[in-house]
Amino acid sequence: MDVLVINADLGPLHRVSLRHAVRMLVRKVAEVHEAHPDQVIGVYPIPTVVRLVRYVVTRWRYSSGPGWSRPGVLLRDKRVCGYCGGHATTVDHILPRSRGGKNTWSNTIAACGGCNQRKGDRTPAEAGMRLRYEATVPSWAALAAR
Repeated sequence: MDVLVINADLGPLHRVSLRHAVRMLVRKVAEVHEAHPDQVIGVYPIPTVVRLVRYVVTRWRYSSGPGWSRPGVLLRDKRVCGYCGGHATTVDHILPRSRGGKNTWSNTIAACGGCNQRKGDRTPAEAGMRLRYEATVPSWAALAAR
């Protein structure tokens, strides 16, 4: 069970385990903002949301977007293959890296192993494969919500 951590200004930050959240409460770094009714751990209600006591500066939230990562691409695309709609386990470069394609949000898409292998070292058009959705740069909020 994950617990949402929100900043002192009520902006969402990230999720932590229930154990971590209780440690934050014990250290008085956070307070219970929302909790399960009538359920307690010791003297603390079981939290679903904890709010930090002091504001934490989060410059990363105001940057152009999160840095690229393979797990981030799979999360953004909900592990749905961009070619066939099946279960995606790999990340495919739309413009292959061997042809100058970069590890960027707009050049990568989640793909199943079969489609990734079938496309190989070609662009989707050269392989006769059509993308089901466009690769976009996700926001921090979109990645945190998943």
